[in-house]
Amino acid sequence: MALARCERMRQASSTEARKKDTREKIELGGLIAKAGLRYEKRAVLLGALIELGRRLKADEAERARLAAIGAKAFGNDGE
Repeated sequence: MALARCERMRQASSTEARKKDTREKIELGGLIAKAGLRYEKRAVLLGALIELGRRLKADEAERARLAAIGAKAFGNDGE
């Protein structure tokens, strides 16, 4: 009986983790759409994100500049 309870707890935890992961992916996709990039090829988007990651690691001023642009775009609608 304890084994069954543990298995149910494990499945519930796994379900919650999957739901959280799915929600995060949906939100990230929404950012792509909000940026006006919905119809770009996936390779272009991935390349742009990889390049952005490199730039953000190397330049804190660029991070701050892009954060300001993003905050303005969100307006009252998000973070």
